[in-house]
Amino acid sequence: MSTFRSIEWKGDRLVLLDQRNLPEQTAYLELKTAEEVAKAISQMIVRGAPAIGVAAAYGIVLCVQKLSKDDNPLERLRKADEILRSSRPTAVNLFWALDRMKRIWDQFSGSSEELKILLEKEAIKIENEDVEMNKQIAKNGAQLVPFGAKIIHHCNTGSLATVDYGTALGVIRYAHEIGKKIHVFLDETRPRLQGARLSAWELKELGIPHTIIVDGASGLVMKRFKVDLVLVGADRIAANGDTANKIGTYNLAIVAKHHNVPFYVVAPTSTIDLKTPTGENIPIEERSADEVRRVGSTLVAPQESSVFNPAFDVTPAQLISGIITEKGIVYPPFEENLGKLFESK
Repeated sequence: MSTFRSIEWKGDRLVLLDQRNLPEQTAYLELKTAEEVAKAISQMIVRGAPAIGVAAAYGIVLCVQKLSKDDNPLERLRKADEILRSSRPTAVNLFWALDRMKRIWDQFSGSSEELKILLEKEAIKIENEDVEMNKQIAKNGAQLVPFGAKIIHHCNTGSLATVDYGTALGVIRYAHEIGKKIHVFLDETRPRLQGARLSAWELKELGIPHTIIVDGASGLVMKRFKVDLVLVGADRIAANGDTANKIGTYNLAIVAKHHNVPFYVVAPTSTIDLKTPTGENIPIEERSADEVRRVGSTLVAPQESSVFNPAFDVTPAQLISGIITEKGIVYPPFEENLGKLFESK
């Protein structure tokens, strides 16, 4: 386990590590309503597809815990579900977790007390599954990491983006723990600097050698330092293998292709959305222009200038060498092989 935890359930409240303040300040927030959880997801207090899903599940639990004897349980739960679903549109884990919770409350006909117990059990199950899946993902992915490997990583996919351990950073962590003597180049990941602020903070805590680079330096780093592989996470993987991830991932995949560097996506099967045929069908969240115009509170661009600020881009399947999941490593053709993962499940 990590020395820190991004999300923790306390029985009557959800405790989140406020990732907006890292690395300057380690602060925790206590949330007691579904509305507060939705706001935390929207404001990126909690972020990373798996962590968002777990937080949303506990948001439903908080809703049912606050029911009074005069409330209509299903009406309140439908409203909470709607608010949570609208918090961020791209990460499919959000909807996957809420669908699991909805299957329980949508068909339930017992008492409110019984419903509270069932929903809390399901949220805890989702949380525990996330940790175990990530550990298995790490073991599956580590076989692709050679001894002494140089790795490029984009955004943040570690314990801060999950309940614990991480996806792509989980593979990196496990490779380090078994003595592979790796070195990680971390894209700073503009505009919110998740690589520089969060991934570097995690790797520092874990004692993993790393170097922060600006996003535009990846080509030079691949050429000069002979990078062995790229590892990134995912917020949604379409049925054909097209993958939505933090903005800049697409650029990194193109550069990796040019330099013949293997490019791997790392994600649990809950991030694979077989209902979405291709990347063209994935909704892409656009965020505030001030995230680009400012670094912290400092204005770095004219206030009058137009800004296009998509939070994600889509990497086409043909640029992806493989997708590392808890069920194993999936190779092209993804349209055929991703479906097989769920057949075996």
